[in-house]
Amino acid sequence: MAHHEVLLLKPVDGLGAEGDQVKVRAGYARNFLLPQKYAVALTQANRKRVDALKKRRTEREASELSGAQALADKISKVSLAFAVKTGEGGKMFGAITANDIHEKLVAGGVDIDKKKIHLHTPVKTLGKHEVKIKLHSDVSVEVSFDVVSENPIVEAAAEAPKASKEEYPEHAALEKQAARRAEKAKRSDRKK
Repeated sequence: MAHHEVLLLKPVDGLGAEGDQVKVRAGYARNFLLPQKYAVALTQANRKRVDALKKRRTEREASELSGAQALADKISKVSLAFAVKTGEGGKMFGAITANDIHEKLVAGGVDIDKKKIHLHTPVKTLGKHEVKIKLHSDVSVEVSFDVVSENPIVEAAAEAPKASKEEYPEHAALEKQAARRAEKAKRSDRKK
């Protein structure tokens, strides 16, 4: 299979950043990277652009890092609390997801990408929880949040004792009917 060497002009996820010389399949280069201006073919003239691209890359990475650190400081000052509906024994209806956390952060004035919130499983219990927000490869923040009940927690009632046959005569009749069927089935088995 044919491969081409290209010089990346913009960062491409899973491939590299600007100034990187990468070897890719010919179709990927011809159909995506070159038409979208993510890369140029690697020629002697284009090799001279490498220094300028690497300088631009270091400036971009430095600005992204400082922006991520500033955002981390802002996020660490935000406090999150979720009031949820609960049933018997404090059992939650539904769960708190990364989408819910994102909405609370945006409402609190923090504008981040939802994909940066790493909540492995939805939160289904009351109490204090933590979520990791990865803002940059070098910057991540642990944010704690509280999940509280918006209605008073009612303890689960103890199981009611079994009703007697006197209280519910229809249960007694059903039991008698089931016993007759079982006896009839035994008799038919004996005849065979």
